[in-house]
Amino acid sequence: MSSSKSNSASDSQDGTVDRAFRAALYSDDDTALDTGASVLAADPEADTELARRGAEFVAQAWRRGWQPADVVRIVRRELDDPHVRLAAALIRAQAPDDRPRGHRWAAQLAQLEEPDENTARPDRFTHATAVLELYRLLLRLPALEPLEEPRQEHKGDARMLGRIRALLAKAEATGYPEEAEALTAKAQELMARHSVDEALLDARAPAKDAPGACRIGVEPPYEQAKAVLLDAVATANHCRAVWNEPFAFSTVVGFEGDLAAVELLYTSLLVQAQSAMAKAEAAQRAGGRARTKTFRQSFLAAYAHRVGDRLRTAAEAPVTDDLLPVLASREVAVTDRLDRMFPQTTTTRLRGVSDEAGWTEGARAADRAQVGNRPRISPRPERRR
Repeated sequence: MSSSKSNSASDSQDGTVDRAFRAALYSDDDTALDTGASVLAADPEADTELARRGAEFVAQAWRRGWQPADVVRIVRRELDDPHVRLAAALIRAQAPDDRPRGHRWAAQLAQLEEPDENTARPDRFTHATAVLELYRLLLRLPALEPLEEPRQEHKGDARMLGRIRALLAKAEATGYPEEAEALTAKAQELMARHSVDEALLDARAPAKDAPGACRIGVEPPYEQAKAVLLDAVATANHCRAVWNEPFAFSTVVGFEGDLAAVELLYTSLLVQAQSAMAKAEAAQRAGGRARTKTFRQSFLAAYAHRVGDRLRTAAEAPVTDDLLPVLASREVAVTDRLDRMFPQTTTTRLRGVSDEAGWTEGARAADRAQVGNRPRISPRPERRR
């Protein structure tokens, strides 16, 4: 008898969730959403089954090539903060049933927003509405290019990366442009040394490493200029970047140590750019000139353009004969991986730049954010999905 009751309860829960899904998930109509939410709100016993279905949607997103940070990014962009918290809770709940996926995945799980016990839980109808809106989004996520973790564990110099992080953190925090310049240049110098050391070690290893890939968020506003900046940083650090504008990220392809360098330097340069832009705007306002969105857009466009110019100049620096074959071999491997992941790309150019003062200030800020030299074979154009 107890078994029969259990099965009946389970069937009832499944039926409630299925009815709600049929009503709400496959339509954009608000009335359909209200109908589905009402069905769920009226049956508290369906909550467990609803959460289980959410875990299935998350696992399906992983099979389609998405990663935790990607899902959180698209939920934040398309929906609201309650949905972001729901997504983080779903991902966290699904993780114990998932297979190991490598250190980048683990880091993304660790960065998920923690639940706030002080946040009041909404009424059942409001909660059910948010859950269905989130599930709608998860259900419709398209397939992305899969990002495989490195086939062999990366043995990078944690001490060196720690020093680089510390230098960039100081560059971001200082209020003195000259000090930020010196600190950023020193960090780039260490990145160059770190990359060369790893390339030589890999060339001598019995089982050579293979290039991997990661996604880096390129968030609005002014995402085009940010994508150009990331492309310049990636190219200077022996990597290649492809921007996916609809989903607000760029995929960066390269060897693991170089990918870490790109993430660090891009983040630091972006922080420095935002700080410099705020100071430039304040100076403009003090001079009686109102600053607008066009000023900020032109500022970041100039910053990205100027940093790109300087990095391309650095990329043309000669390399020693013993290093040239190693770097050439790694570049071939990176290019091959990129072309297999993205057989069709287009090139994009900065647009919408019209504020002369913003452009001038952005170029000056880029000059102060000196990034130093990094050996490269040849510059590469930006590529876009």
